[in-house]
Amino acid sequence: MKENIILILKGMIIGLANIIPGVSGGTLMITLGLYENIISTISHFFTNFTKNLKFLIPLGIGLILAILLFSKLIGLCLDKYPFPTTLFFIGLILGGLPLLVKKVNFKTKNISNWLIFLLTFSIVTIFTFLNSEGLEVTFTNMGLGNYLLLFLVGIIASSTMIIPGISGSFVLMMLGYYKPIIDTIRSITSLNNLIPNFLILIVFGLGIIIGIVLVAKLIEFLLKKYENKTYFGVLGFVLASLIAIIKPLLAIKLYVSEIIIAILLLVLGFIGAYKIGQK
Repeated sequence: MKENIILILKGMIIGLANIIPGVSGGTLMITLGLYENIISTISHFFTNFTKNLKFLIPLGIGLILAILLFSKLIGLCLDKYPFPTTLFFIGLILGGLPLLVKKVNFKTKNISNWLIFLLTFSIVTIFTFLNSEGLEVTFTNMGLGNYLLLFLVGIIASSTMIIPGISGSFVLMMLGYYKPIIDTIRSITSLNNLIPNFLILIVFGLGIIIGIVLVAKLIEFLLKKYENKTYFGVLGFVLASLIAIIKPLLAIKLYVSEIIIAILLLVLGFIGAYKIGQK
């Protein structure tokens, strides 16, 4: 029972991360000590079906609960209090870094490991400074072509959701699908247009599931064949993600009270992620 509660809490943190543009769900999977388990479970879902279900169900419950219950609250917090809200998530990432660092063998003299680190760090950093305004997409008058495109967007988004350091929400913003998806979720929680909204989320969800399976297979292969190189790459992704999260905060005018609250939330996020990640 205790393990399930912890998994639900971890799932909720990952769900919250996928709502916020710039915050990577994959990064928090690592910082919460879930990444390898999730990759292995998805890649071999039918091999240990019962065991995998016991792991994924509470995690999925937490993730879905966070998205359904807190999408409005997170949106409000980001609008009204972007600095404290974002620093809380930075704390979550920093709190899990010790767990990730333990997996990296820094004693290696292989220069290719550091080149991989620089490559992944650079990819996310460049990605951060791309224009995030994106296109404008609407879900009105959806035809077969629109649903197929939505399915493909789900595959693309899921790939970035599971790759550490790259925000699935950010990618959805660039493609113009972030606001329509969030609005659809909000409409469902308000019990509006249930059938068309459910259809949109089912198609999008199927794309996400297929994308996650494909990427999980690839990452599992990399972890088996090139474990240390992969973790060097992951570390580059994670550290660069901090730049992606901090960048929007640079233009915000801050007050002393807001800074104090933000620091407290940063510490709270750090302690929370560190404690939960150890379990």
